[in-house]
Amino acid sequence: MKRILNIALLFAASITMVSCFNSDKPNYQYMPNMYEPVGYETYGEYAVFENVTGGSEAMLPAEGSIPRGWQPYDYPNTNEGRDLAKAELTNPLPVTQENLDKGKEMYAIYCALCHGDKGDGQGILVKNEKILGIPSYADPGRVINDGGTYHVQMYGLNSMGSYASQTNEEERWQITMHVMNLKAALEGTPPLEIVTPMEDVAEGIATMINETESHEGEEGHEGEDHENEEQH
Repeated sequence: MKRILNIALLFAASITMVSCFNSDKPNYQYMPNMYEPVGYETYGEYAVFENVTGGSEAMLPAEGSIPRGWQPYDYPNTNEGRDLAKAELTNPLPVTQENLDKGKEMYAIYCALCHGDKGDGQGILVKNEKILGIPSYADPGRVINDGGTYHVQMYGLNSMGSYASQTNEEERWQITMHVMNLKAALEGTPPLEIVTPMEDVAEGIATMINETESHEGEEGHEGEDHENEEQH
């Protein structure tokens, strides 16, 4: 009888424990923060933000803050600002093959559709008459230089929009470099002169020194061998 009672109690306890079990949520969480992290839905309303934004999760950046890696641009989006950029801005990047190749790649992505692969204003959209009136970089009277090209990429001009959000500062200068080469090709003038990177120059000098020392060492050994032969 006692054994039957024990079995009945055990069965009742098991039923009690299983009946309260939720397969979607553990009954016991010893470290609940690891199971249920605090997360906020985008643009959700939460009491914790009540005194900051009136409850909205979305908050404006602090005044004066800028995105990581972004550099302020001091020339305004005006005709005067564009003229000033043409007069003052020059490309800070060295004319290396790497920068030229990157500029050509980025130009093909963002510019060639309208301006054409050669910069003659005959991009695929122009040929299909989706956009009209794109001038050539070599058209008479056009003043195209580093500063003006960079400025137009920052703000856009006429029907061309800004590309400041799609490209970073270095990429815009690389595109500018390629535009200058396209302009030179259309006008029949020499392209930008490629500058050998300093590390390549240093490596070349080191190689020359090593070759010279090696050559002198070989001559020294030949002289010693000749002296030994004469002594014999």
